[in-house]
Amino acid sequence: MTDDNSLAGKRALVTGAASGIGLAVARRLVGAGCEVIMTDIARIDVATLIDQERDLRAGSSRAGSARACQADLADRGAVAELVRCAGEVDILVNNAGLQHVSPIESFPDERWDLLLSVMITAPFLLTRAVLPGMYEAGWGRVINISSVHGLVASPFKSAYVTAKHALLGLTKVVALEAAARNPAVTAHAICPSYVRTPLVEAQISDQARAHGIGEDEVLERVLLAPNAVRKLIEPTEVADAVAYLCRPAAWAMSGSALTLDAGWLAH
Repeated sequence: MTDDNSLAGKRALVTGAASGIGLAVARRLVGAGCEVIMTDIARIDVATLIDQERDLRAGSSRAGSARACQADLADRGAVAELVRCAGEVDILVNNAGLQHVSPIESFPDERWDLLLSVMITAPFLLTRAVLPGMYEAGWGRVINISSVHGLVASPFKSAYVTAKHALLGLTKVVALEAAARNPAVTAHAICPSYVRTPLVEAQISDQARAHGIGEDEVLERVLLAPNAVRKLIEPTEVADAVAYLCRPAAWAMSGSALTLDAGWLAH
């Protein structure tokens, strides 16, 4: 799919859209003619989101547009308000996420609850809210940004790995239910390895300080060690995968995980 108004008239809701993968996805969908509702956590300055909205409009000659709905996805009330703000949605991209690294025996309760609230409860609530409209409209896409950690585990990331595995399970259930209701409504998961996002860049800096090594060495020896191709994935590459899953032919992939792992799982 090229940026050719192929999604003109469609409305997308993208979570975690202030930066990284979410912002790249919003830009890609606007370029394809989509109206995009961008949302991120409450502590992000609304003016910043509005500035990004203006950037999206200025950067695209297509008919797409964007607007911001502020929401803290850890708050069920805020999620309900987001649903009201967004209205009927044709494409839901559950992207918002965060990380906490700790051994299980010292993993804080509040961080466990926060990670699971944002990365599995909120996607469930949003999916539940938008599916009836998709069924009625006769077309829809639920696209969950999982992770290679939805397929394999790493130590010290118990909440993140659990949430990303659960997101794959939710994807499969949605795909089965949607297939029985309307085959043009599909559900997909995208499972990238490390992507060049602010979240990952912060991990690189932290690990460089902790190990007393350079950031390039952290990339080579720590983050990218499992990869066959030792490079970070770019947010735009994940956004291209989202755009592909909006194509008609993607019906055949409903319920599947599209793995962008740079060869991690090929070993």
